[in-house]
Amino acid sequence: MRFILVFVLLISTNGFSQLKTYIIGKRGDTLNGTDMKGRKQGPWSVHVDDLRGERGYEEEGYYENDLKEGTWKRYSLEGVKIAEENYRWGKLNGKSQYFTYNGGLLREESWRAIDPAIGYDTVPVYDIKDPSKVINYVSVKNNGYAVKHGKWTYYDPAEGTIVTTEKYWMNKLQTGSGDLIADDDLKPIDISNGKSKSDTTAKKILTKPQAILDYEKKNAGKKKVRTRDGQTGY
Repeated sequence: MRFILVFVLLISTNGFSQLKTYIIGKRGDTLNGTDMKGRKQGPWSVHVDDLRGERGYEEEGYYENDLKEGTWKRYSLEGVKIAEENYRWGKLNGKSQYFTYNGGLLREESWRAIDPAIGYDTVPVYDIKDPSKVINYVSVKNNGYAVKHGKWTYYDPAEGTIVTTEKYWMNKLQTGSGDLIADDDLKPIDISNGKSKSDTTAKKILTKPQAILDYEKKNAGKKKVRTRDGQTGY
């Protein structure tokens, strides 16, 4: 028994020696530690006071090499949980939930983080009619951030019922027919004729009034055509 106690003590002492700074929590646990390189490590607890109309909160979770990792929970200063997020490589990954300050569920989000150490990631494509069936695999470029991926659900926080749902595939909204819509695919629409503004503008620039077209046709091939230009002097 004495050997076991000494062994545990050595592990604890070694753990503390790896941290440059830390605090001891109310329950005697080590919190808010930074290593010799100044990177956040281990369990962290953050307290933010009310400021300029913004409500304060408390947040707790785990850091690994200065990046959020695993489950992070956020509470109001009154102790009500207002958010629960999951992280990987410091980016949102998996399911996140957000609540009102009264505890009602607002929405559930689904994210995918890509390992920043790799340039590309292979992502499965699921059948729109059978989400459990993989119909293809696609290689996507790693842009270094989390993307919307999966089902997003919005709730009526008072009733607890679902208001609407959305489904994303690598930041693209998936329609009921299986089509994918990205932000870059959406263009401003000219409501007068249903065409994009860019198409309308280009058409206005290229199209000349009929009177000018008739004039140019009548005088085509002539060396010089005298015209009135509005000038009153030389």
